Amino acid sequence: MNALRQLGFLKLNLRPDGGADDHEHRVIELFRNRAELKKAYGELEEETYRLKDLVKQQEAATQRAQDMLGELEARLSTNETAYATLAFYQLRRLWQSGRELIQQLVADLSRQQDERERKLHLALHNRQQFARRQAVEGQVATARSLSDETATLVAQLESELTKLTRFWHYFRRKSLERRLHGAQAAAAAASGTLVQAQAELETVNQEALPEFPGLSLDARRAINLAAIAYAEVLCQRLAVIEKPLLEMAREATGRRAAADVYGTPKECVLLMGQISRAQRLLAARNSLAEEIRAHTERLQPLVSYRGPADTCPTGESIAAAPGSADPHVPNVLVEDTWDLFRVLLR
Repeated sequence: MNALRQLGFLKLNLRPDGGADDHEHRVIELFRNRAELKKAYGELEEETYRLKDLVKQQEAATQRAQDMLGELEARLSTNETAYATLAFYQLRRLWQSGRELIQQLVADLSRQQDERERKLHLALHNRQQFARRQAVEGQVATARSLSDETATLVAQLESELTKLTRFWHYFRRKSLERRLHGAQAAAAAASGTLVQAQAELETVNQEALPEFPGLSLDARRAINLAAIAYAEVLCQRLAVIEKPLLEMAREATGRRAAADVYGTPKECVLLMGQISRAQRLLAARNSLAEEIRAHTERLQPLVSYRGPADTCPTGESIAAAPGSADPHVPNVLVEDTWDLFRVLLR
């Protein structure tokens, strides 16, 4: 009995080997999966809230558009407001037409100048690469010539050394061996120089064309100046029309909805006729290049920039240019005529 009592502290482990460790690993993995699921669930909730907000914003935008369409339909359904509404949207279109014409000019000039500068960029790279290749090829030729000379000298000394086999050639053989060691060192150096020059030539030959940096600062300034000149030309063309269509188009563009500010239906019809004439004047291509060139030459000597990297001149310099006092030509930069700042290159 005493022996049994002494063995009472022993506990039998009836579980298979490693069972406790496997159970702990499963519990840890379970908690890890639970944490990952909670994180994924939180992200899904945030995405759901974001999408709900987007849906609400889209619904509000759709409702505003429907309200505007309903108001437009109501205005077009009666003679008293229909003509004023038509005049309103035609004035907005007049302003947009001027902006589109300037945008097209800027796009055309940018494309032409981009092609020109890309060709110059390629030509400059080719010239520089050709000059470097010539220089490196000269180094390769010099290194190859030196390597051939040293190799020839080594072969000659080795040939002479093999002939000195008599005992009385001892001192001569020692002198020749010293010369051979020096020649071999020179040949190894010349061979290393040749390998290095050939590697440099290979690098030059495989050199890729550097990325085109884009239009130069001078090109962007010149294009912007042409756009400003074109904006002035368009303003000047509208001067032959009695009504101040430019100011009316600017005001209509700033409004969100049509207003009864254009008079009676008869007056609105007359106004729309003048707007149609203005559209034809803006779109006319006769002597357009000469007019733009004349305005550009007038502005070019006097424009100034706030900083060395700016591409848009200051409005004050435009105002100081000769001829800018013409009442039919506003300061297109200061007044942002035809939404000019949305068109100019940066």
